[in-house]
Amino acid sequence: MSDKLFIFDTTLRDGEQVPGCQLNTVEKIQVAKQLEALGVDVIEAGFPISSPGDFNSVIEISKAVTWPTICALTRAVEKDIDCAAEALQYAKHKRIHTGIGTSESHIRYKFNSTPEEIIERAVRAVKYAKRYVEDVEFYAEDAGRTDNEYLARVIDAVTKAGATVCNIPDTTGFRTPYEYGEKIKYLCWCLERRSSGRGDD
Repeated sequence: MSDKLFIFDTTLRDGEQVPGCQLNTVEKIQVAKQLEALGVDVIEAGFPISSPGDFNSVIEISKAVTWPTICALTRAVEKDIDCAAEALQYAKHKRIHTGIGTSESHIRYKFNSTPEEIIERAVRAVKYAKRYVEDVEFYAEDAGRTDNEYLARVIDAVTKAGATVCNIPDTTGFRTPYEYGEKIKYLCWCLERRSSGRGDD
């Protein structure tokens, strides 16, 4: 595992959801260039399937910056991933960020699904994104309310499917910083055991 700390900035995607914050493409390019000047490693430029404006912004940001990785968000849906790949066509370094809700609440009420089906959908999305890019980030939406053992299974499955980065967001702000630190520590412990062949002990 690398000791390098990578800076992932989502100002141009998640940050724009702040009430009253609406940037046009020119303004987004200006922000992206400043992020590049600051040394940000990964710029999440938008959610291309969500609107023509977001799609165009990802294209133009990809053209405007040189060395940062440009990331596009998707759901675990093939059409989303196709759209993200098209928006990233000019990026020198590209990443698709795909994922799905993993908490019991999301599985049962948002997706009307089962834990096993969610893992299957997550794996399919990662494999599909890998057809377009080498760098695939997976997010486990609502990880804060997701059972730790199940979350470890999801992360293990998507990592084996080719995910290069795993995002563990506390989407609803459910956990304290200490609780979240313990969750991350548990996931790292599980992955280390599985990578060393001791996961079934």
